[in-house]
Amino acid sequence: MPGDRVLVVEDDPSLREVIAFQLGDAGCDVIRCADGAEAIAFLTDQPPPAVVITDVKMPRADGFEVLAAARRLAPQTPVLMITAFGSVELAVEAMRKGAFDFVSKPFHKDQLLLTVDKAREHWRLATENARLKQRVTEHDEIIAVSASMREVLQQARQVAQTSATVLLLGESGTGKEVIAREIHRCSDRAASPLVALNCAAIPRDLLESELFGHARGAFTGATRERQGRFAAADGGTLFLDEIGDLDEALQAKLLRVLEERRVDVVGGGSIAVNVRIIAATHQDLASLVREGRFRQDLFFRLSVVPLRLPALRARRQDIPVLFGRYVRQFGGPDLKVTPALFAALEARAWPGNVRELRNVAERMVALRRADVLDATDLPAEDAPAMAAEPLELDPARLRLPADGISLEELEKAVVIHAIEHNGGNLSAAARFLRVPRHILVYRMEKFGISRGSAGRKPGA
Repeated sequence: MPGDRVLVVEDDPSLREVIAFQLGDAGCDVIRCADGAEAIAFLTDQPPPAVVITDVKMPRADGFEVLAAARRLAPQTPVLMITAFGSVELAVEAMRKGAFDFVSKPFHKDQLLLTVDKAREHWRLATENARLKQRVTEHDEIIAVSASMREVLQQARQVAQTSATVLLLGESGTGKEVIAREIHRCSDRAASPLVALNCAAIPRDLLESELFGHARGAFTGATRERQGRFAAADGGTLFLDEIGDLDEALQAKLLRVLEERRVDVVGGGSIAVNVRIIAATHQDLASLVREGRFRQDLFFRLSVVPLRLPALRARRQDIPVLFGRYVRQFGGPDLKVTPALFAALEARAWPGNVRELRNVAERMVALRRADVLDATDLPAEDAPAMAAEPLELDPARLRLPADGISLEELEKAVVIHAIEHNGGNLSAAARFLRVPRHILVYRMEKFGISRGSAGRKPGA
């Protein structure tokens, strides 16, 4: 298994280099850490290594602290403990706390390599088993009773057999990531990683490093090199969610990667990557292109095969099946749902789509009063009455600037005024805007609105 990453944590520089040389000579990709604190930082920031080899007695954080961090941050990674203070009691304690094996200093090279090979094989089997379980779970998650969803699923599985770039379109919460995972599962890249990144969730000044990686010292705070998502997905699939939020500079760099299949590491060199791109957005990219906010050439590159996911209100036949699955997931097989509740659920507008339906199911299960869920158990803010009478606006009374207006700024202003109008009560503001509370919270996070800055009534 050449290329497996092994993290070596040893405060003795000479021994650390000897171990690194022996493992590198055996085909391992070795990462060196001089103490436990540095190792814990690595495990926190970087993808899990195949094996961790750690000394027990070290400054700042000892081997048992490294072991605990690995169990928490990289549960499939086996940890080998080495020490010159070996004893049966210490070995038993290490095993009891989750160590894969224990080696006493001094040890022979062959002994170390044999133990590491066993640990690498254990890691390979554990990760493969987890990957298989994940595929089964993801496959089971897709419910397509309605004709519209069946058509999307059929197209997704068909395009999976090609290398074409796919653009998934649709409202937030419609299941774009689930379809992306299905495309990966059905492709010839299924044995390689699927790496996901939400472009709207990473600050813009960090997104380039997150995508392409950075070299040590590339900028202030870059104390070690970092692998980017492209490199992590090499040989597999990279899912870029909310691609419409990518700024212009990164759009140009992403286009270059798609055209040349090479990534420029921040502060480092250029590396070749073999990655399939699946992008997704809830925005109208064609409109963003017309407005000059999204590159037309990148749009054409991404939308080789566009797939539009239907909103939940357009696939109402799926609602009872989806809700029943979530109820079983959160409450077990014995929990029942009345026909009246199914009817009430189907009558909803579902602005948050499948994600909102899942949240409602989890909430109802958590707050249930009996082993039967009925329409009377629906929380008030989730009742079908939320889809109230349509809003009527008189165009003659609207005053729009002559030079145009940003729709996002308008939406932000409406959210702020709705929160102020309701005295900072988010549940009341959500009802006022006729959206679920979590959709309001999402909009606040998107626009950087805090309850404190927007929660005061006018004149307060």
